[in-house]
Amino acid sequence: MTLEQPTPLEPTPLELSRRQLRAGRSRRSTLTSLISTLVFAAVLYLAITSAPGWSRTQATFLNPQVAWESLPKILEGLWLNIRVLVVAAVATLLLALVLAVLRTLRGPVWLPLRLLATGYVDLFRGIPLIVLLYLIGFGVPALRFTDGRINPVYLGTVALVLTYAAYVSEVFRAGIDSVHPSQRLGARSLGLSYGQSMKLVVLPQAVRRVTPPLLNDFVAMQKDVGLISLLGPLDAVRAAQIASQSTFNFTPYVVAALLFVLLSVPTARLADWAASRAARREQSGAAL
Repeated sequence: MTLEQPTPLEPTPLELSRRQLRAGRSRRSTLTSLISTLVFAAVLYLAITSAPGWSRTQATFLNPQVAWESLPKILEGLWLNIRVLVVAAVATLLLALVLAVLRTLRGPVWLPLRLLATGYVDLFRGIPLIVLLYLIGFGVPALRFTDGRINPVYLGTVALVLTYAAYVSEVFRAGIDSVHPSQRLGARSLGLSYGQSMKLVVLPQAVRRVTPPLLNDFVAMQKDVGLISLLGPLDAVRAAQIASQSTFNFTPYVVAALLFVLLSVPTARLADWAASRAARREQSGAAL
């Protein structure tokens, strides 16, 4: 005995007219957006190129030959920035998660750990990253823990992790606090310990909710990773500085800036997608 497949319902003439209306509105909206973008780009191009100092600016900042000659060294330095970024991002997430959990511990016995985590966040959120880079980059070698020279890349990475962990831990803490207490109580009523309820119930929901702001912090770190050049490593910014000083031209800085933009665009779009996805889940009531 075979079951008959249900025949799909044919759309009514009214539904077809509605679809045509929506398709027409979508085409008009796309065309209007394209025209307005082209007009804006044309006005901006004419405004810049008609400036009195455009020719001098073009020769100083947009020299194709200088850009091509400096590109290999800047790319080589950018590879160092990417490696530092990956290590710093992973270490920041781990340290920030530990700090957030410490700050959300309940009970008077955990007061010293809460105070320690709170003091850490207040301290490293208050110190500018550039100042911390100088303090760690030049202060730690002065202590002479080792006979040899400490690689400034390591010191710069430590400074990045210490600073960003303070910010990211607050993002994690906001996510943990946003989970309704009934979730935690329900997990405890099932016999889970505090650590198990945090690991299996609270943290998965908290991380899912704070993914968009975490990605925004990651985009900010992608830019700030270039500040390690202040300690001397030959990263993209330092390579651009050397090329600029040797050619008396600022084009290498523009090349480095464009490479950093290209590096951050995928993460920015991923952050937008995650934010819109979280909004849709919240509006549909699917978020836990």
